[in-house]
Amino acid sequence: MSDLFEIRIHGRAGQGGKTGGQILAYAAFYEGKTVQAFPEYGSERRGAPTVAYTRISNKEIRTHEPILNPDVVIVLDETYIFTLPITKGLKENGLLIVNTTKSPEEIKKITKFNGKVITVDATGISIATVGREAPNIPTIGSLIKETNILKLESVEKALDEIFSEKIGKNGVQKNIEALKRGYMEARS
Repeated sequence: MSDLFEIRIHGRAGQGGKTGGQILAYAAFYEGKTVQAFPEYGSERRGAPTVAYTRISNKEIRTHEPILNPDVVIVLDETYIFTLPITKGLKENGLLIVNTTKSPEEIKKITKFNGKVITVDATGISIATVGREAPNIPTIGSLIKETNILKLESVEKALDEIFSEKIGKNGVQKNIEALKRGYMEARS
């Protein structure tokens, strides 16, 4: 890992972008890294556009600005590839992860991004495992597989820490299953 690894997550309120960023931050913290995670959104209503940011570093993080040149962009809502400049600022050798049933080649054509593209049917996975649309967890699995930025076990620990009281051990296990499926089913 370079000194600073930056992730930008685009989604809609209710898809778990903010929570996904926090899960990554918890997992990185467990591994002794310095972290920062924060959302940016307008009206707080389900379905409203959101952006979440996560920074992971081996050194102190001194900036508190939104991430303009991320290493990774995660897109939780596929419609954004048609309506938003999601790859704006994404490093040329960066990674684009999209929740879609489309192939990476199709996404490259649509977005005109020449870097690495990963696609995963995160919505399908989350509905099958968790019972509702929550694409954040499977996309995190895809991120871990492609970047090795964190250990899968650290993310599992973060899921347990964040969700145990809220959804119980069974709910946590369902989310861990979604995480692992996102890891295994990522297409590049």
